[in-house]
Amino acid sequence: MSRRQLVLGAGFFYPGGEHVTSWRSPAARPNDFFDLDYYTRFAQTAEAGRFATVFVADELYVWDRFASGIDHGVNVRLEPFTLLSALSQVTTKIGLAATVSTTYNEPYHVARKLASLDHLSRGRAAWNLVTSASDEEARNFGRESNLDHPVRYRRGEEFVDVVTGLWDSWDDDAFRYDRASGVFADRAKLHVLDHAGEFLSVRGPLNIPRPPQGHPPLFQAGASEAGRALAGRTAEAVFTLSPDDLTGARRLYADYKLRARRAGRAADALLVLPALSPIIGRTDAEAEEKFRELASLTPDRVSLDLLSHHLGADLGERDPDERFEFDFDVAGFNQSQSFYAWIASLLAERPYTLRELYTELLRRRFRLGTPDSLAEWIAERYQRRAADGFILMFPTLPDTIEDFVADVIPRLTDAGIHPAGYAGDTLREHLGLARPEGRYVA
Repeated sequence: MSRRQLVLGAGFFYPGGEHVTSWRSPAARPNDFFDLDYYTRFAQTAEAGRFATVFVADELYVWDRFASGIDHGVNVRLEPFTLLSALSQVTTKIGLAATVSTTYNEPYHVARKLASLDHLSRGRAAWNLVTSASDEEARNFGRESNLDHPVRYRRGEEFVDVVTGLWDSWDDDAFRYDRASGVFADRAKLHVLDHAGEFLSVRGPLNIPRPPQGHPPLFQAGASEAGRALAGRTAEAVFTLSPDDLTGARRLYADYKLRARRAGRAADALLVLPALSPIIGRTDAEAEEKFRELASLTPDRVSLDLLSHHLGADLGERDPDERFEFDFDVAGFNQSQSFYAWIASLLAERPYTLRELYTELLRRRFRLGTPDSLAEWIAERYQRRAADGFILMFPTLPDTIEDFVADVIPRLTDAGIHPAGYAGDTLREHLGLARPEGRYVA
C-alpha cells in the first residue's frame, strides 16, 4: 500500500499568532480574537489549502503567576466546542479538533460533546488530548496543585478507554425510527459500559447515537516518556517537538512507530506530526528580518517570566545578561517535562546568558525561509520518514497562514506529496484512518 500523502493541521493559540506577544505585530488583529469572522477566515483559508484539520489550543486558567502575564500577553481564549460548532457550519471539509483536558473534565461530558460535534460537522470532529500541566488550572478545580505527572497520564489512559466505550454505547444501526411499529431504537443494540476503575466510575450509556466517524480521531501532544507511551497505545496522531537535525527527527519518528507496534497496532495507525511555525520571506534576509521584528516585541520581563514558567523557578529579578546555570530534575518536574528537557539540552550544548537562552529558544521554535526552501524542508522531512505531516503554528495571523497557502502549498502539491483535493468528507478519510468497529460488534 502506498504511503498516505502529507497531513497538515493548522492551530491557533494566542491573540495575534503563535507567540505570546504576537498580538503586537502590525499584521495581527488581536481585537478580532473573539469575533467569529476571525476564525471563519482562518478555517476557510486552511480549507482552501486542503489542511486536514484546524485545532483550538486551550488552557483552563489565566496566566497570572507573573505580572507580565497580564500586562503583556494574556492567554485568553474562546471555549473550543462553542467555537468549533460554529465553524462546522461555515466549512465543509476541514477537520475540527478541540483541546480537552482529561484531568479537569469528566468523560461522559467529553464523549457527549465530541459526539455532538461529530454529528453537527458530519464526521469532522477530533479530540486533542492534554493532561494539563499547571497548578493554576488545579486551583480552578478544587486543588492547590496539579496531579503528579505519572498519575495524570494513568488517569488520561483510563479516560480515553471510558470515552471510546461510551461512543460505542449504541450500535451503528440501533436507531430504527419505525413510525409504523412505534419503535424508535432497538434495545438489543444498546450497551451499558459499567466502568469502575482507578480514577473513574461511569455507568453509561451515552445519550447520543454513535458518532459518524465511530470514534473521532484522537490527537495527543505529550512528549515525555509517559506521554509517548500513552500515544503509542491510544493516539492516532501525535504532536511533537521534533529535533532540528534530520537524524534526531527520524529517530523520534521511529520511536513513536515502534511504540504503536508494541501496543499491537499498525505503525501507520499513529501519525507523527511535528510542530512547524514558519516565518516566510521572499528572501532569507527578509525572513530573518521578520524574526527579529517578532523577537523585539517581547519585553525582557516577559522573556524572563516565560523561562520562569517553563522551569518552575522565579527568574524575574535576575540580570538578563548574566550567565545562566540551573540544576535540572526532569523526572521530578511536574509541568511540561518535554519542554523542560529541551531547555536542559540547550544548556548542555554551551553556556548561555538568560537573554541568549530565551532568544535561542524563540529562534528554534520557528523555521525561517523562502517558499522554496520551506517546501523543500517539509518534503525532505516527509520523504525521509521524519514526519507524516506537520501541525502549523503561525507566528502572526492572519498574514502567515495566507502566505503559506498562497506560496508554499502549491509547491508541495506540485511535488506530489500534498493532496490536490480532499480524500473524502470525514476527518478520518483525510488522515487515511479506518473507521473503527464498535467494541460490542461480534
